[in-house]
Amino acid sequence: MGIRVAVVGASGYAGGELLRLVAGHPEFELVTATAHSQAGHRLHTVHPQLIGLDLVLAETDPAALADADLVFLALPHGESAALAAQLPPKTRVVDLGADHRLADPYAWANYYGGTHAGQWTYGLSELPGQRERVAAATRVANPGCYATAIILALAPLIAAGAAQPADVVVVAASGVSGAGRAAKAHLLAGEVMGDLSPYRVGAHQHVPEIKQATGATSLSFTPVLAPMPRGILATVTAVPARGVDPQAVLAEAYADAPFVHVLPEGRWPHTAATLGSNSCHLQATVDVDAGRLIVVSGLDNLGRGAAGQAVQNANIMVGLPETTGLSAWGVTP
Repeated sequence: MGIRVAVVGASGYAGGELLRLVAGHPEFELVTATAHSQAGHRLHTVHPQLIGLDLVLAETDPAALADADLVFLALPHGESAALAAQLPPKTRVVDLGADHRLADPYAWANYYGGTHAGQWTYGLSELPGQRERVAAATRVANPGCYATAIILALAPLIAAGAAQPADVVVVAASGVSGAGRAAKAHLLAGEVMGDLSPYRVGAHQHVPEIKQATGATSLSFTPVLAPMPRGILATVTAVPARGVDPQAVLAEAYADAPFVHVLPEGRWPHTAATLGSNSCHLQATVDVDAGRLIVVSGLDNLGRGAAGQAVQNANIMVGLPETTGLSAWGVTP
């Protein structure tokens, strides 16, 4: 018998990716998967890629999770906290939603609205000291997808004193799966294909999370919807604080990180290279005209940006090597 796992919100894109990873994990045993509107449906009718995984989606109810040692919550923002509060304290929980990422109640109210549910251990294990905190926790908040790409690019530069914390500028493109699986007119193929469109300009909800994790004091973030199913490519620029090689800073910071790859000089991240993996690819330079530091970060928003990172955190929580059941290599073309 392995570690008994439940996936809540299994009908969504992140939930489906979680199911795929958990089903192939050598130490995890998938005991239940729950949904709301899709409850009662056989799993393969909702996720045809998981044919052969013989499950019926259950109603999302604490009683359905009673036998699980580990619960993944893949619910819309604002819906995790109430369910998590009903789970036994000994049950390990990884929340893929935003409910427990922020320390500041004002930031939660300003960007998400409603009551702040309190902060859990932040599950970005590559941050200094964070792997040990995740290992000691029973409740872990999985970082956001954009936030992961940007924090991994920026945090070491600010921590090393190489970048100033003020005047950070980010433009990042994401595939449509980052918006979830619910039917929305602006996500129809006829609206998205052949088009790039910015959204939530100047007010994206990941801004306070990024500032909290990196020490940035001001951040201008423009997200862009890209005509692809999955992937994130973020361009992060900052004012240098002293004359250092940003690529060398990143290489030193992630020398022992199995899922963060600082690419050789001259090679730049591609979203396709990270598809299906738990890796983040980074490259850095200095703008020859403006003198700003530039870091480009690429990852799979459903992999390292969601389900893969959640499994990485779960591995650490239960004492397994963090790489267990995860791949650092993408699938292409």
